[in-house]
Amino acid sequence: MPWDQAGMPALTRDTSAKPLPRQAPAPARPGAALSQYERHGAWVVVARGAYDMDSITPLADALDRAISRYPKVILDASGITFADSTLLNVLILTHQSGTLRVVAPSPQLRRLCEITGVDSLLETRESVDDAAVS
Repeated sequence: MPWDQAGMPALTRDTSAKPLPRQAPAPARPGAALSQYERHGAWVVVARGAYDMDSITPLADALDRAISRYPKVILDASGITFADSTLLNVLILTHQSGTLRVVAPSPQLRRLCEITGVDSLLETRESVDDAAVS
C-alpha cells in the first residue's frame, strides 16, 4: 500500500503495559578545578578535570579575564582528563584575543587537537617556564 493511502495509526494507551525499567544514572566525571598564578609576567591558569558544556564556564571566564589583563596567558593543561569541542572553542577564542600558550596537554586533549587541526593553531610548550619565557 502506498504511504499516502495508509491511515494514521490510532494512538491508544495500553493500560496493561509495564513501565520501563529505570536506568542507572551515568557515572559522573570528576569535576573541574582551577588554580591561577603569575609567572614571569604571564598569567598561568592550571586546569584539572573534565571540561565540557556543563563545566567550561569557570575556565572560560578565567582565560577571558587573564587575556584582557596580561600580555601572555598560559594554560597548564596537563591535568585535563576530558575535553570536547567546548574547550577547543574557548582555546581558539582565547588565542584570537591575545597570546596563549598551552602547556603539556594531556594525551586526550593532544589527540583532540590533532584530529581537529587545532594543534596547528595553538602554541604548546612542555613546561610553564618554557611558555613564560618564549
